[in-house]
Amino acid sequence: MTTYNTASKQLLDNYACISTLEPTEIVVGQSVTVGSIGAPFNGTFTVLALPQYLYEGTDSTTGEWLFNENVSVPNQILYAATGSDVDFVAFYAGTVAYTQTCTWVTAAQILTYLGIATATVDDTTFVTQCASAANVFCYRRRQECGYYDSLTTSPSGDCTLAVIMYGSALYRQRGGISDFASFDGMTAGSTNGLSPIVKQLLGVDRPQVA
Repeated sequence: MTTYNTASKQLLDNYACISTLEPTEIVVGQSVTVGSIGAPFNGTFTVLALPQYLYEGTDSTTGEWLFNENVSVPNQILYAATGSDVDFVAFYAGTVAYTQTCTWVTAAQILTYLGIATATVDDTTFVTQCASAANVFCYRRRQECGYYDSLTTSPSGDCTLAVIMYGSALYRQRGGISDFASFDGMTAGSTNGLSPIVKQLLGVDRPQVA
């Protein structure tokens, strides 16, 4: 679980808008736990928006959120919270915590890709670690490129294959420091788990998407 300290708090028209002292990897739709601010800010909520300007309430006709684009407020998190209005104020004692667990592929999918029909207990444990690492790493790389993906469902078949391939590369590198483990005495070209084809499938190492 990752925890950040707050920098400000605000509540208007039953929407809370708080900010953190530093940038986070929180995305819209993610569940976060807010604490040490007081009711009604505290609790577990779904992130509805990540505004970068001062929140000014909702439109009385459409209900849309209103922001003052002349006042920048970085690292904000907006979520629904019913309570009396609270004007914008600096507040450094609160916390925002979240767990970023990605489950796009399973260890069984990696074992199938590797052609391992019957795995030992140790192999199963290690390939499970590889699957977890591959899921988190590939999700983070896409997030860094501006994608907004679900943590539980792979965005597409090419991303699924990329995660399986990367997880398989981690497994094959078991026992090696910088390359695949091998008993072959002949030299070979270096290998890299994050190969160009994995990057291509993930759609990473490109300018941020809109």
